[in-house]
Amino acid sequence: MASSSYSNPPCAASKCLRRKCMSDCIFAPYFPPEEPQKFINVHKIFGASNVSKLLNDVAPHQREDAVNSLAYEAEARIKDPVYGCVGAISVLQRQVMRLQKELDATNADIIRYAYNEMPQPQLPPAAASQYGRRSAAGGGSFDQNSGFCYPSQWNNNDPSGDNESGSL
Repeated sequence: MASSSYSNPPCAASKCLRRKCMSDCIFAPYFPPEEPQKFINVHKIFGASNVSKLLNDVAPHQREDAVNSLAYEAEARIKDPVYGCVGAISVLQRQVMRLQKELDATNADIIRYAYNEMPQPQLPPAAASQYGRRSAAGGGSFDQNSGFCYPSQWNNNDPSGDNESGSL
């Protein structure tokens, strides 16, 4: 019966690089055989030699964080070769700013509502003139119940409402 030289399957790095996975393999704890794509991405972007040097230079308790960071950056670089994870960070920062503005506006509305100071919806100037909202300074009468200013032509004594001059 043949005996194997190791009891664990080779790590993803050793499989990808077609090497024998030694007991002191620097990649084994961070690139398990169940996650080959993780190492493939890191190897494609950074190179196995550079990753090995980096892991040897980093303190052992920081290696897992370093590998996770490299794996995230590699995946982001494959998805977006120009911006990588910086593009994702920029999108998230813009989203946070937009949501902060929305939150500020909502909080202002809540405060106005709490003090019964909700503003009445304002019509744009074109729509306001279309529906009869005009300032009393332009001639006409102001109905205090409705808040509308009626043009003077509507207030003349002509029961038909026709204005002979044709001006509004």
